[in-house]
Amino acid sequence: MSLKSQRMIAAKILKVGKNRVWIDPERIDEVETAITRSEIERLIKDGVIKAKPVKGVSRGRARIKHKKRKMGRGRGPGSRKGAKYARLPRKRRWIQTIRAIRKKLKELVQTRAITTQTYRKLYRLAKGGVFRSKAHMLQYIESEGLYRRKPR
Repeated sequence: MSLKSQRMIAAKILKVGKNRVWIDPERIDEVETAITRSEIERLIKDGVIKAKPVKGVSRGRARIKHKKRKMGRGRGPGSRKGAKYARLPRKRRWIQTIRAIRKKLKELVQTRAITTQTYRKLYRLAKGGVFRSKAHMLQYIESEGLYRRKPR
C-alpha cells in the first residue's frame, strides 16, 4: 500500500515537491500497480495524479493590523524597536521643519509683513538651525520687533 516510489516519480514529472502530489483516493489500486515512469505519466494525463496548488501566506491579518496601526494602536513605547531617530531620521525631521519655516517666511514677505532684508536675515538664521519651529521663529520676529511698521 506504500506509494512512496510512485509519489517520487510523479513529483519529478510534475516538477513539484513530494508533498504537493495528489493521488485520487478512489483509484489508489491503479497507482499501486504503476511502477514505470510512462505508467505514471499516463495516470497524470488521466487526472488520477495531480499537483496541488502552491499555498500562499494570507495578508488578511496584516491588513487588519495595518488598519489598526493607522488608528494609532500598537505604536506605544513597548512596540518600538528602533531608536527615536531610526523611526523618524533627523534629516527627515529637519526637512519638515525647514520647509514649514521657509514657507511661512515667503508668506510674510508676500503679505509685506517683513522687509526683503529682514527676510534674508531670517532665512539665513533658519538655515543655521536657530529656530526650533515656525512658532519659535514668529516669537523671535515679535520679540526683535522685525515686523514692518505700518505707515501713518
